[in-house]
Amino acid sequence: MTGNDSPVLRVAGRPVGRYVTRPELPTRLSPRPYLHPVTTLAGTTVTELSPADHTHHLGVGVAVPDVEGHNFWGGRTYVRDQGPTELDNHGSQRHSSFQLRDPDGFVEELRWVAAPGELLRERRTVAATELSGTAWALDLTFSLTNVTGQPLSIGSPATNGRPGAAYGGFFWRARKEHAAPDVFTADTEGESEAHGRTADWIALAGSTWTLVFAGATEATRRDPWFVRTAEYPGVGSSLAHEARLPVPPGETVVRRIVTVVADGRLGRDEAAALARKAVSP
Repeated sequence: MTGNDSPVLRVAGRPVGRYVTRPELPTRLSPRPYLHPVTTLAGTTVTELSPADHTHHLGVGVAVPDVEGHNFWGGRTYVRDQGPTELDNHGSQRHSSFQLRDPDGFVEELRWVAAPGELLRERRTVAATELSGTAWALDLTFSLTNVTGQPLSIGSPATNGRPGAAYGGFFWRARKEHAAPDVFTADTEGESEAHGRTADWIALAGSTWTLVFAGATEATRRDPWFVRTAEYPGVGSSLAHEARLPVPPGETVVRRIVTVVADGRLGRDEAAALARKAVSP
């Protein structure tokens, strides 16, 4: 990697992602570290940063719309019986240090800070691995620890009254093209079938690229997927799908998602095989 604030991930010597640790962003966007651009091995960019439709979508990262009422997602906050509302409740994720930095990955310490002070402390591990001549894997683990001494809980617009909007956790804002990408799992196809359901892996296929997201731990596999293709292309996890996720004092929430980044449009069998290879020990 190179640069103090924008280390570059490399696979087989080729740059495939830039990680921005201290972005200069408006408070309304809930400033946080992110990966962008992320590319295939052939150089096709498969992320977007602050697109016009959702300026608070920042490439690849971890974002949560409700941590005890504080917004770490950006944009408006969904208020029950009121709808999306502009509130002065945005928090920020602050890079503290790198515990490890190599060309193919890093271990980072972060502080999640809002008006009351530090709410969560995160350890984020990111690794890039070559899978084939046309595919590589981005392995991202985040561990969120409640450091307040008081009970905290993680919510989503869904738990606050907006059906189908259980986003929060890992999130990948994908490349927007003229046509919406295809989305499929091992046994479903289409946004309406994949959204809000659990699956070992889920694929998003664009014109010349495919992303395959796989839960790599039992807890991660229990989280339903948040999927958008028609409005915009994006896939994420749902930490708080039907109910708020409690995080008692000193306790830690851990999730790991491995994403296959491939050139070309993969079929179901190819996606499944690469997902298995990406999460295998």
